Amino acid sequence: MTTTSRVAVIGAGWAGLAAAVELSDAGIAIDVFEASRTLGGRARAVQWNGLTIDNGQHILIGAYSETLRLMRKVGADPDKLLLRMPLRLEFPGEFLLTAPKLPAPFHTLAALLTARGIDWREKLSAVRLMLTLQRNNYRIEPDVTVQQWLDNNQTPSRQRRLLWEPLCIAALNTPVADASAQILANVLRDSLGGKREASDLLLPRVDLSSLFPEPAARFVMEHHGTVRRGQRIGALRREGNCWYADAEGPYDQVIVAVAPQHASSLLAGDALQTAEMEWQPIVTTYLQYPSNFRLPSPMQGLAEGTAQWLFDRGQSCGQHGLIAAVISARGRHLQLATEDLEHLIDQEVRRVAGTDTAPIAVTTITEKRATFSARPNLQRPSGKLGNGLWLAGDAVAGDYPATLEGAIRAGVSAAKGISEIRSR
Repeated sequence: MTTTSRVAVIGAGWAGLAAAVELSDAGIAIDVFEASRTLGGRARAVQWNGLTIDNGQHILIGAYSETLRLMRKVGADPDKLLLRMPLRLEFPGEFLLTAPKLPAPFHTLAALLTARGIDWREKLSAVRLMLTLQRNNYRIEPDVTVQQWLDNNQTPSRQRRLLWEPLCIAALNTPVADASAQILANVLRDSLGGKREASDLLLPRVDLSSLFPEPAARFVMEHHGTVRRGQRIGALRREGNCWYADAEGPYDQVIVAVAPQHASSLLAGDALQTAEMEWQPIVTTYLQYPSNFRLPSPMQGLAEGTAQWLFDRGQSCGQHGLIAAVISARGRHLQLATEDLEHLIDQEVRRVAGTDTAPIAVTTITEKRATFSARPNLQRPSGKLGNGLWLAGDAVAGDYPATLEGAIRAGVSAAKGISEIRSR
């Protein structure tokens, strides 16, 4: 029998706070510990040049059902905090795919059949590929790389370059030569294969900490929990039936919701199965132009650019003239000096905008371990470690790659596990 009924959550990223919200809502006493003063983990706000920006530009999609549900629960209205747009993938001068407002699955079929930049043979090939996935219930057995999957389906090279490869990089942050076709199929199942609204793009109108982590922390505190910023937990120890986090405790349950490399210092490394995991970076370059500078749309792709995606934060969150350029996964850009990379991206931004206006200020943020590499048949750690110990985060075993939704789902799963134990 335990001597306490409190739960400790270590890490106030999206997974940890999702777990804390669900447990607080169930009436369970929570203490959240966060080493940083800023909430959000690897998706958080940072300060630069008098602006609040993010440590990396993120987007959500309409299929992120758990993220949207928890946002509503904590009073963060998605209709106000997210700019919702029908799916639109555009590489200026080369490719344009837009999803019309038609009932599913006709919105996906229409989007593929009306895409500009690929011929009818390629359009029909893309439709056949989606129909095959649907017929197979979005299961790819055995799991192979996305590149092998596309080879097996004789996918035309231009269609690969302009459609499937950008989708894979954006969703999995892993090159097609390494990425799991099954994980990509899971994302396609819930987005292009789901309801019409599931494929919508959702661009944050506020910084990432304000989007969910800060409202979640307020919710926990309003439900008699604590959120302790600037308090790093260095060690966990078990005494009898209880856990202690450094000198804090006792706790009958602990959720470790920090990045795997940090979790390894709190837990036995073999319990996390992190030896098989490789990591992929995300580079985000912010370029501040004069306030009247804008792109043709809030989100633009670059098929042959150094940057892969450009985001006009003036159109999404009122930071006029501020452009975020994103490069996902490993590539040749990592070999460039920062100044050279920023120069190349600036030239690409100006080409898309059709102007010679130079930026006023530029900064680049590189998250070297932004996500795990979503390889085929990757063994990801379980969320239930035993003895009242749980793991939450986007690396925990699940259908999704390392995304905000994946992190949220892992946190919810840990909370459900604890709630089920309490109800016995």
